[in-house]
Amino acid sequence: MNIGIVGLGLIGGSLGLDLLSLNQENPANSNNNFVWGISRNPDTCQQAEAIAAVNIARTNIQEIPDRLLQQTEIVVICTPIAAILPTITNLAPQLPKGLIFTDVGSVKAAIVEPATAICAASGQTFIGSHPMAGTAFQGILAAEKQLFRDRPCVITFSDDVAALAKVRSLWQLVGMQIYECSAADHDRAVAMISHLPVMISAALIHSCQSEENPQVLQLAQNLASSGFRDTSRVGGGNPELGRFMAEYNQLALLKALQNYQQSLQEIIALVENSQWQELESLLTNTQSDRANFL
Repeated sequence: MNIGIVGLGLIGGSLGLDLLSLNQENPANSNNNFVWGISRNPDTCQQAEAIAAVNIARTNIQEIPDRLLQQTEIVVICTPIAAILPTITNLAPQLPKGLIFTDVGSVKAAIVEPATAICAASGQTFIGSHPMAGTAFQGILAAEKQLFRDRPCVITFSDDVAALAKVRSLWQLVGMQIYECSAADHDRAVAMISHLPVMISAALIHSCQSEENPQVLQLAQNLASSGFRDTSRVGGGNPELGRFMAEYNQLALLKALQNYQQSLQEIIALVENSQWQELESLLTNTQSDRANFL
């Protein structure tokens, strides 16, 4: 495949690493992958080339040789959510007809419909993607091989069967498990299992920091171990990403937060009323239900 990656951070860099690594695994294959990249930061471009995440990286599309652009099959937008639509708006008129755009955003309903219209105006196709993989680190130097291996990837429905198959094959190349659904269903699902945990985790940290006794707070900080580390990890992540999750998936996240609030109130009532057997029954259910999500 001939692939363009716009945004050479953890996700874009890791995708490029895997695609180019496949060339080394099959050197005799005449259909090797070629990857060009775009980053606003010249240092990032140099680093991406140095670690073999791309064959060539530049700070703007005009610096990519036209012959490479004409051969490009898919352009993957790996920018923050807020930049996805502006980036497609800028790039689509400069790229050939028949090309496929996809993205890696964790929100789909706010992206898919307008992106589809933008691409259609230039004779191109947009397919929404959400590869659910990552780490706590950011930037091109955080990129790692096999980040996507055996992880789920959502692809949104499209009437363009050929484009859908092409995007599916891209993510399958790097080892992902593909799930296809509507943009709205995607957003409701990730609100529960991705966006809500970020807010709960942040609330946990915020709640602990509200302890008025500085000695008790310091003791808690000294004693915090694996349990606190695991439950607070996503709340200590990228603040901009968390904000965009809430901003672009507001309604689905609010519904998930309200459901969580109801469950929390139920637990509060059990504790207040010393209903220990009922609390244990609830915890027994959550112990068994957890396996359904992992």
